[in-house]
Amino acid sequence: MELIRPRIEPPLDPGFRPAVLANRAFREKVKASGQGVPLALGVERSDGTLSVYRTEVFAPGSPHAGENLEYAERIVKFLLWQRGGYRVIVGGPRAVGEHIRSVYSPTGARAFDHEFMGDVYERPFTVAITEAEQVPPPREQSKALGRHLEGYRIGFDAGASDRKVSAVVNGEAVFSEEVVWDPRPQSDPAYHYREIAHSLTAAAAHLPRVDAIGVSSAGIYINNRVMVASLFRGVPKDRFDAEVKDLFLRIQKEWNVPLEVVNDGEVTALAGSMSLGVNAILGVAMGSSEAAGYVTPEGNITNWLNELAFAPVDYSPGAPVDEWSGDRGVGALYFSQQAIFRLAPAAGIPLDESLGLAERLKCFQELHQAGDPRTPGVYQTIGTYLGYGVAHYADFYDLQHVLVLGRVTSGDGGQIILDRANRVLATEFPALAKRVSLNLPDEKSRRVGQSIAAASLPETA
Repeated sequence: MELIRPRIEPPLDPGFRPAVLANRAFREKVKASGQGVPLALGVERSDGTLSVYRTEVFAPGSPHAGENLEYAERIVKFLLWQRGGYRVIVGGPRAVGEHIRSVYSPTGARAFDHEFMGDVYERPFTVAITEAEQVPPPREQSKALGRHLEGYRIGFDAGASDRKVSAVVNGEAVFSEEVVWDPRPQSDPAYHYREIAHSLTAAAAHLPRVDAIGVSSAGIYINNRVMVASLFRGVPKDRFDAEVKDLFLRIQKEWNVPLEVVNDGEVTALAGSMSLGVNAILGVAMGSSEAAGYVTPEGNITNWLNELAFAPVDYSPGAPVDEWSGDRGVGALYFSQQAIFRLAPAAGIPLDESLGLAERLKCFQELHQAGDPRTPGVYQTIGTYLGYGVAHYADFYDLQHVLVLGRVTSGDGGQIILDRANRVLATEFPALAKRVSLNLPDEKSRRVGQSIAAASLPETA
């Protein structure tokens, strides 16, 4: 594929090649050739729902047909982590389907994705190859979530570097606490249980009773069960299956109140929808990783994964590699604390790697607050990523609003990020800039808005 140099370059990453520009150039090249044929990509989930993405690629025999492979593979990668699925249906040129089947095999370059999707949906991951017209129409579903604020509630937000809890009375936080922790390397699930219980007990001490508990947490949760979550990466698989999968079911039984666990990205989007009073919103939380969630134009959530931390946004062959998935240019390295730590050395800022994630970020932010001239370039680079990233996301979501929050956006660094992203949109994607608004919550909402929205998750009546 032809990789396009952005008109606005990130100051600290001149090699950045936005996915959105490469995809757009590919589609335009196919159209101009007059040799385009349909390609339909379906991803099916274990509940029978199906997402379908339709596009065009070069016809077999075209001198550019080789470019189809990278284009289709990157789209499949995005769809798997945006929509989720244990089965990919490739409708189009046979060579494209065979390439996807090879790459997404137990021995292929995307073996991580093959195993992960199989674990999430508890079915073997497969790739089916057919004709474009044989791919069925999409079968999607959505449901209302949260917005229940009556009574005495606890909202808990579990991040990878800190956890937040709020005691909420009729929609107002009467107590909030933020605690630094380090759950990912912990091998004993008793650590996670103890720390979560401590936060819940601290909030309960400020309420006359507890009517419901809502939990926002990084990872994938189905029916309040932990399917996959980075918070528990250090736990051996046998103990994960025995002690972690039903951890929140155990907590619910002990507290004997309605409890709902939802991915932190979905709660980010819900928090934005509630605070701004809008729908068709994508929430992007820049914390220890990238968390994302989506509220439909109807105000509902979908059963999609929205794990955009693993979705590619940079097609450069020199893009950084994610240490967990082994893939290049994925969102976790561009919209998170990891981006700060990756870019700081390029700005000439050494950070002590022996510090925890939260402490390291705090050191960087203190430098910025003190007026260090090296820090703005880091925020401007992330803002450039965000502008092109939002344009890329808009190819897969029906968007009117994007809410950006998380620890990385604290202080005026968040505004620098937003200003730069808006500049990218206005310059490269003027029509999109008129249609989609980028928003930052106020400082209080940035810090505790997630846990308050989490409190609204369970129904009590």
